[in-house]
Amino acid sequence: MVLSEFSLIQRYFSQGTAQRADVRLGVGDDAALLLVPDGCELVMSLDTLVSGIHFPDDAAPADIAHKTLAVNLSDMAAMGAEPAWMMLALTLPEVNEAWLEQFSQGMRQLANEYGVTLVGGDTTRGPLTISVQISGLVPAGQALQRRGAQPGDRIYVTGQLGDAAVGLQLAQGRCQLDIDDVQRDYFLRRLHRPRPQVAAGVALRGLASAAIDISDGLIADLGHVLEMSGVGASLDVDQLPVAAVVRKTPEWWRLPLTAGDDYELCFTVTPGFAAQAEQRLRQLACPCVCIGTIDTGLGLRLTCQGREIDTQQLQGYRHFG
Repeated sequence: MVLSEFSLIQRYFSQGTAQRADVRLGVGDDAALLLVPDGCELVMSLDTLVSGIHFPDDAAPADIAHKTLAVNLSDMAAMGAEPAWMMLALTLPEVNEAWLEQFSQGMRQLANEYGVTLVGGDTTRGPLTISVQISGLVPAGQALQRRGAQPGDRIYVTGQLGDAAVGLQLAQGRCQLDIDDVQRDYFLRRLHRPRPQVAAGVALRGLASAAIDISDGLIADLGHVLEMSGVGASLDVDQLPVAAVVRKTPEWWRLPLTAGDDYELCFTVTPGFAAQAEQRLRQLACPCVCIGTIDTGLGLRLTCQGREIDTQQLQGYRHFG
């Protein structure tokens, strides 16, 4: 028997995510009822992933579910928020129960890891498209924002950049890097199962002057911070954290600067807070590196081995570019 919309929700999505005392009413009604603690602000974000655009058509269902939630968790990380609740809108070309079972398992696994409860959503028929609306909590006045960077601030990034771009090349069969099977598995996992830096975002409250997650490439995402803050920046490209196999290629810096999909954090701190920020992230075993400084002059200036790089030909991912 073909599952109806409501039986589909009941079977695969009504249970299994974290149980939270602040959920008064969750899946099964017209809307959710949630309790926001005193002294906290509600942080909300929404992302949509489309088959063939954000993930390969033949991607594993559990990987699709993981990435769909992970990109939303990364938005929470960029705001210094602790994720709490999520809603799922799932558009399917057909009801495939084996696909749904794997998808729901992947979603539950990551949701439980971060203490997120599914509180509602919708299902409909059409081209495979998944939207997640996520909500989180942050102490009043402590949310990280894109605006706030000041001249003299240091610019940091977490993790390693460009990995997901290599994974995409591998998935599309166009990677020309000399890598072994272990490296191949690593890069593909970085593409399909990014690790949102939620704990790092929380740790940077009160220290970072501005923050953003790296989804469309460092050039584009740092550019948002510069625009919102009304400042410029100078980056030392040699300091970018990239895989050794990537650094061996000509113009290796293009991948970490433009490719995106890494879901690491880019943040700025005053020199006086830099050591404290580094220490907090070190305690979380979250690598971070200073890659440049905020300037008074507008725009972004890049240098590599002492030579300036022309930024006119560099840009991040744009859906309508």
